[in-house]
Parts: sequence; structure tokens; C-alpha cells
Amino acid sequence: MKQDKEKYIIIIAGPTAVGKTDLSFALATKYNAEIFSADSRQVYKEMSIGTAKPSETELANIPHHFINNRSVHDGYSVGDYHKEITESLASYFETHDVAILTGGTGMYIHAVRAGLNSYPTVSEEIVTDLEETLRIGGIEMLQQELEETDPEYYAKVDIHNPARLVRALSVIHETGETFTSFQQQEKHGLPYKMIPILLTRDREELYERINDRVHIMMKNGLLGEARKLYEHKDLKSLQTVGYNELMRHISGDIDIVAAVELIQRHTRRYAKRQMTWFRKYGDWHSFHPDDQASIIALVDQSINRK
Repeated sequence: MKQDKEKYIIIIAGPTAVGKTDLSFALATKYNAEIFSADSRQVYKEMSIGTAKPSETELANIPHHFINNRSVHDGYSVGDYHKEITESLASYFETHDVAILTGGTGMYIHAVRAGLNSYPTVSEEIVTDLEETLRIGGIEMLQQELEETDPEYYAKVDIHNPARLVRALSVIHETGETFTSFQQQEKHGLPYKMIPILLTRDREELYERINDRVHIMMKNGLLGEARKLYEHKDLKSLQTVGYNELMRHISGDIDIVAAVELIQRHTRRYAKRQMTWFRKYGDWHSFHPDDQASIIALVDQSINRK
């Protein structure tokens, strides 16, 4: 739907601990905007300390969306996020001109910017049959079938990942069309003016912030938070850095010092993967988080403010 007046989304992306939250609050205050989270773990209300959510005071001062709106027991996907944020932004922009989208989950941000592929619903029977084929005949049978039915996708997929093979073949069985044909469908991002800002720091500076943040999380009660969730440790929503390592400690596999060191190490690796992803997908205006003056100048220029 065509907008009568241009609407703007200021995207604040970057790796964990880079400084997205402080900048987002500053921009939200300046532009009378609300904040839309793009973080796949902050949606869960039971996970707060380990996901570095804004404090209750911060959440009360500026309205936030997509924080604390799911339980760890609920399934939640990028498809769910795309559907819900599309509806939420459409309603929001009836009364606002600027929104802040911030987070470190690249797929969530990419879904807003570029849209998602649309895949058909597949019957459970088809998936069950393919999983049975995998169990009895091994992954080689799925590999062979995919190579014969969709050689283009076979050439680029990780053929050693059974979940991806089952997914592609289930769509082929359901529709009679190649999986590639659905991937090649034209995608559309949301119909708003995007101002994409990527926050960066020198590696040593970022890693020091990550290490410090982990210590602060532990001081603030991360271990206690993990203990409350321990009986649910096998949930998909809890398979994430910070919780995985502490579940191992609670189980008695490692001591607390080793757990903290692993959280720091795995978080640093995660931050590195985040930066690789952001640089691969989409064009960005890159800034150090402390350079707020230049960021505001860019935003003002983009929305034609004097």
C-alpha cells in the first residue's frame, strides 16, 4: 500500500555488546520514535539477564515492541516475526513517522529490509515418510533424490545437513515443483524508507566489552536465572550462548569458572559471526557508537530535516 507520507525505519544493527541500546534510546528520544526489537531471544519473557534486555525502567520510559512477548515454551520463527512486525509497523505508522529497529539477529532485520521467501505448507505425512527414509536408508538416499529432482539446489545446499534435505524434498513432494523455484520468487521488503546503520568497534575493544558484560550478567544473577530454567534446558529457545554453558555447570559437567570463560569465548565467536553476516547482507552506513553527531546528521539528511 502506498504511503501518503514517507515513513522511516532507522535500523541500528551490530554485534552483541557493541552499544546498540544506548544509541537506540538516544535516537528514539530525539525523533519521538518507539523501538522495535530484532532479537530472537529478547522475545522470551523468562530470559532477561542473559539476553541483555533493557531494564524495566528503560522499557517504561520508551515503548518497546517484541520484547517479553513470548514464553520459552512457544515456538517462534523468523516467519512469525516477519508476519507480526509487518502488522505492528502498519498500525504504528498510522500515528508515527519514525521507528527504530534494533538488534543483532540478522535474519530478523533482513526480513524487514528484503522480505522472505514464501514456501507452501507441507503435510506431516510427507515429512514423516522422508524422516523414515533417512532412518532406514541413510542420508545418501535423500542426497541422491535431491540431486535428481533439484540439481540446482543440490549444488549449493549443505548435503550433509539432513534437516535441510528433508525440508527441500518435502516441498518437492508436496508441490511437484523444485525447491529452487520457491527460492527464486521475488521478495519485497516492507514499504518504508530504511536508514541502515551498522555499529562497529575495534575487535579488541569489542571483546573487552563482551568479557566485561559477561561478568556483569553473572553479578546481576544470570546463574539464578539459568537455575530457574534448568528443567526446560532442552527447549530450542534455550539453546543459546550464556544458558548452554550454565546448564552444563548446573549439571555438574564443568565448574563455574570454566562456564564463565566459555560464555565469554562463545560470545566473542558469536559477535564475529554477526559482523560477517551483516557485512554480507545489505549496504550499511558504518559508525562507531560514540559518533552520535555523525549518525544524527545522516538521519536528519535522510528524512530531510533542517
